Amino acid sequence: MPGLTSEMATGALHMALMSIKKEHATTRAVITAIPADGSDYKPEPAARTALEIAWHIVASEHRFFSSVSKGFFDVTPNPKPETLKTGADIANYYDDLLPKDHTALMQLSGEHLAKDMDFRGMFQMPTVAFLDLGLRHSIHHRGQLSVYLRPAGGRVPAIYGESYDSKHK
Repeated sequence: MPGLTSEMATGALHMALMSIKKEHATTRAVITAIPADGSDYKPEPAARTALEIAWHIVASEHRFFSSVSKGFFDVTPNPKPETLKTGADIANYYDDLLPKDHTALMQLSGEHLAKDMDFRGMFQMPTVAFLDLGLRHSIHHRGQLSVYLRPAGGRVPAIYGESYDSKHK
């Protein structure tokens, strides 16, 4: 985004944070809907399990947000803590991360947000744009996870409007 000013970047931050907060509740509902006895469901051998996708969503979203705060894309491994055994455990952990990430992001200057940041040597864009990319990544995998829920023995929560399962409880 050539010509992105610090004021524009700060405005983009505030817009992104509104979307992130809204989508967080929906993502949390999908993660929480993973049945404890179906958390190891995967549609085929090469796929991730439902619980692995849930952790990927949470860890990746935090990676994007903390990378924006740091000003560089941090690819340090972030394995799932052993204490997180269910979708509900991961959802609670996700809830704990959100305010910390938001606080760190709100402290960033417009200059920091407007500066270009490299994405693993593949492309560069303004630092603030990685918030949207991280959110889109989460939404993509949330959709993937929502398809796992019924075969795993769970129910699909409302995502954008009611779902069949939320309407027929």
